[in-house]
Amino acid sequence: MNRSTTAKMAAISALALGLTACGGDDAGGGGAAAGGEEAYEVAFVQGVAGDEFYITMQCGIEEAAEELGVEVTTQGAQQFDPALQTPIVDSVVASSPDGLLIAPTDVSAMYRPIKAAADAGITVGLVDTTLEDPSMAVTQVASDNEGGGAAAFQAIQEANPDGGKVLVVGHEPGISTNELRIKGFLDALAEDPKFTALPTQYAQNEVAEGARIVTSTLQAHPDLIGIFGTNLFAAEGAATGLRQANAADRVTVVGFDAGPAQVEALENGTVQALVAQQPAEIGKQGLEQVVAALNGEEPEAEIQTGFTILTQENLADNQDAVYRSDC
Repeated sequence: MNRSTTAKMAAISALALGLTACGGDDAGGGGAAAGGEEAYEVAFVQGVAGDEFYITMQCGIEEAAEELGVEVTTQGAQQFDPALQTPIVDSVVASSPDGLLIAPTDVSAMYRPIKAAADAGITVGLVDTTLEDPSMAVTQVASDNEGGGAAAFQAIQEANPDGGKVLVVGHEPGISTNELRIKGFLDALAEDPKFTALPTQYAQNEVAEGARIVTSTLQAHPDLIGIFGTNLFAAEGAATGLRQANAADRVTVVGFDAGPAQVEALENGTVQALVAQQPAEIGKQGLEQVVAALNGEEPEAEIQTGFTILTQENLADNQDAVYRSDC
């Protein structure tokens, strides 16, 4: 998630969007939509509220919910933070929906609250991010993050065939998607001896920190030729740092995700390529698998969705890959 605006995050109060309590007998007991009885109720807990990636995922979930006859409520914390996500999950457990779709904000810290949901009889599906121990979930749906990281390196490789020094700016350690993107990138880079990877640094989802990392790196390594920013804030921070150092015209920046701010950066040449995920498809398939489990069918335990590499040249032909700001 992990998974995407130019501002810090939209200031949406997580608890103000409280879930509608289910009226079933107990957790997991709301009737089947397919049977013409009471519709299943499923809670979607975003990685962060107001983020176009998760808004687009919500749109996919809502479209699938309409087709399946399922009622969905959505909420998320103001920041990608397990300390803020945990009370939201606790409130979900108290409201006893039939299902829970969630993008965990930490691979270990979110285990207890999500396990508590499953123990309460709520059918759990993990979307986008996952856990070190995801055994309580009936499905995990995410992008091929390793493949996306490899594609990000290939974009830098194509722009710089002679090789050189490359920096990875991650968003936060401890997030499954982030680590997989970095792994895919570094594994691909290791296969080309013309390239050298500098030590990975983390912007902590702060544009200013990303800019600081890049400016200090350029001071030590003025021959830097490429930067991979693993999310919006990392890539935006990298671009900001390059502008501050007057190096934007000689360093290739590849970002992950395709929200409006990122696409604008691509259009104006601040970023040279974007790895666009398919958040709507992640949400759609996540809901379908949770509903399948509720119906007593066998869900798919793991699903990987694809991605699209966006450049200035192909952007006009791939508008459906751009994330949405509302449904």
